[in-house]
Amino acid sequence: MFPKLPLREGDPPKFMETPYSQRRCIVRTLHLFAAVAYILCMQKSPCLKKTKKGLPARVLSHRLVYRGPIFWITSERVIEPSGVRVLREIVRHTGSVVILATTDGPREPHLLLECQYRHAADSYLLELPAGRIDKGEKALPAAKRELLEETGYTAKKWKQILKFYASPGFVAEPMTLFWARGLKPGPAQPEADEVIEQHLVPLSEALQMVLRGTIRDAKTISGVLWLALHQNSPKPRK
Repeated sequence: MFPKLPLREGDPPKFMETPYSQRRCIVRTLHLFAAVAYILCMQKSPCLKKTKKGLPARVLSHRLVYRGPIFWITSERVIEPSGVRVLREIVRHTGSVVILATTDGPREPHLLLECQYRHAADSYLLELPAGRIDKGEKALPAAKRELLEETGYTAKKWKQILKFYASPGFVAEPMTLFWARGLKPGPAQPEADEVIEQHLVPLSEALQMVLRGTIRDAKTISGVLWLALHQNSPKPRK
């Protein structure tokens, strides 16, 4: 099956001295083996399994470090599914909703963005409307409530499009992104500490803001890129 190399017993392989056709055959065979091995390893990867959750970590100890009105912090010693024994400090959260609210422009959709000061980032940021899911509240009612409170808008059509973690290394905050269409303006009902400017931005401009680094908020980048990809995807025939 494999071409024999012209070697004497005890000599190191002299690969470059073999004929070119044999070298090419050997290289192609090695590439094939490498590809098969890669596919087999990837199929075993827990990240590629269809099930949403793998084996849970074994929690050895659990301690509440801090509890505030919005989140709480735990310190946990665990044995993870990989066998690693480690101390994890985690910011716990009930979860958040993000609203990709769009209007139908003459050429492209326009996104409803908010500009507000974020002390953690020490700057003003452009963001999609978003907020916390209250205890016992479902994601969709929370999204409708947050859109109304922060912007005054209501929407006729709602669709869940993404669910993700912004920083899963230490923040256990699932974020659910909804696409809201058929917008109707109304009076906003912001909280006392919310000072929010609203901007309707064309999708192409928002995409350039992402690529230039003007938009730096992860949830907003996710929504803008999703919409840009959705708009450019082939539409199914009716």
